[in-house]
Amino acid sequence: MLTRAGFRGLGDSKSPSGATVLELLFDIVYVFALARLAGRVADDLTIVRHTLLSEAGQTLLFFAAMWMIWSLNALMSSTYDPRRADLQVVLLATMFGTLVLAVSLPQAFGQRGVIFACTYVLIQVGRPLYLTLALRDHPRSQNMHRVLTWHVISGVLWISGGISGGLGRGIFWTLALAIEVLGSIAGWPVPWLRGKRGSGWATVSYPHLAERYNQFFMIALAEVVLEAGAAVSYPGFSTGRTITLVAAFLAAVALWRIYFYHVAPGRPVTNTLAGEALTLSRWASYSLLLIVGGIICTAVGFGQIIEDPDPPIDWALVVIVFGGPVLFLIGRTYLEQRSSSGPPCRVLLLGALALAVAAPPMVLLPPLASAVSAAVILAAIAAYDGLIHRRGPETNPTL
Repeated sequence: MLTRAGFRGLGDSKSPSGATVLELLFDIVYVFALARLAGRVADDLTIVRHTLLSEAGQTLLFFAAMWMIWSLNALMSSTYDPRRADLQVVLLATMFGTLVLAVSLPQAFGQRGVIFACTYVLIQVGRPLYLTLALRDHPRSQNMHRVLTWHVISGVLWISGGISGGLGRGIFWTLALAIEVLGSIAGWPVPWLRGKRGSGWATVSYPHLAERYNQFFMIALAEVVLEAGAAVSYPGFSTGRTITLVAAFLAAVALWRIYFYHVAPGRPVTNTLAGEALTLSRWASYSLLLIVGGIICTAVGFGQIIEDPDPPIDWALVVIVFGGPVLFLIGRTYLEQRSSSGPPCRVLLLGALALAVAAPPMVLLPPLASAVSAAVILAAIAAYDGLIHRRGPETNPTL
């Protein structure tokens, strides 16, 4: 049983500047989870067209739900000291729950709906419930009450969807996720709780949070290599597969180069207080959501071309191959902290426009042309971005 002694000092603890080993272990589960999501995207490309939107919508819902879990845990460990034994228990419990969710993904809209819903609710309600108890009588406790209230409301809809099945499941789960996202955007307002919002996240360690985002980006980027490598491994090398594998590698290097070396005007942030902290962390969280989503689409696109290199190419595959990098570039542009110290950098947005313009003609060309074109455009963007900025050493993106 948890005692007050176990809670002692949580509210005044501070997160270290670097990520802990346990947090790296936590991310291992997301290697498996992202592979499951990539598999769903690949399946979406091979289904009957009249169900494409509904299947893609389910995949997007799962991706956003899994991301909500990871981002809130990253915010918690960047606010309080994750080396504390009690928070390590919370992280380990969340890690196991996330593993169950990833295993349930293929049949979440089928026989495993109740398992998925109950596990998700246990994670999203259990975390703020513990923090609410641990921070009781502490000045920072009120925001945990707010978060807990919103997740309890959404949890009712998650459970209802798991029980109902069919179309009702999709409706209930979409509403539940919308409530969570809306609550996060609005700062978790609760009418009967007065006081300044954001007091529960009083001080966020931005070096720690930025490092957590960087680590998750590298996990997502590995999907490009995994998808392309796995697709080549079984049938073996051929001229077309080799060229596509080289293009996938070039794209991965370009994505890495753009993410870590692109720096827009602005000053780095170390620690930020209260409401501003929540605003900036949410901004960065949703930006990285686009980045990771774009990388998954890119990985699946190259993998599909390697598996089926013969023309004609499907229009949906063209959208995936070029749309993934576009999402990445948009997300990377807005990952940086908004600052009035200089004009915004538009290089990446211009690159996204170039990809969008190059995509339509690809439906008339062999699939190999799409892979090579997307990779070359990404490499050109990375090279041009480095040329005009001349920033020098590698940098961790600021939030």
